[in-house]
Amino acid sequence: MQPGTADDEWREDCAPRRVLELFATKWTSMVLHTLHARHDGAARTGVLLRSLPGISKKMLTQTVRDMEASGLLSRQVHSAIPPMVEYRLTDLGRRFVEPVELLYGWGRDNADALDRLAPRPRSRRA
Repeated sequence: MQPGTADDEWREDCAPRRVLELFATKWTSMVLHTLHARHDGAARTGVLLRSLPGISKKMLTQTVRDMEASGLLSRQVHSAIPPMVEYRLTDLGRRFVEPVELLYGWGRDNADALDRLAPRPRSRRA
C-alpha cells in the first residue's frame, strides 16, 4: 500500500501494525533469532526446544506451525526412525531476522533501562 494520507499510516492493515502483529508473541522473534544466531538458519525440533529456555514443546510446535504458515520457516521431514523434522529459515524469514537482531541488540545495549521498568502483570521477571 502506498501512503496517501496521514490516516493511511494508522489503518489496521498498515505495515507497522502488521510487523507488530507478527511479533505479538515473544516466541516468534526468539525462534527467528535462535535459528539465525545459534543454528545457521536451520535446526531440528529438539535442538530448538533445548535452545529456547522456558518454551514448552506445545508452544514451540504451535509457534513453528504458525511461522511455517506465514512463510517464515520451511519444514522438512527426513525419513528416519524416529522421524527427524528440521525447520529452516526461508528467504522471507531471513528478511525478518534483521529487525529482530536490531531490536535484540538495542535490548542488550539498554539492559539498564529495561531493568528500571516496573514488572508487567504476569511477567516472569522478578
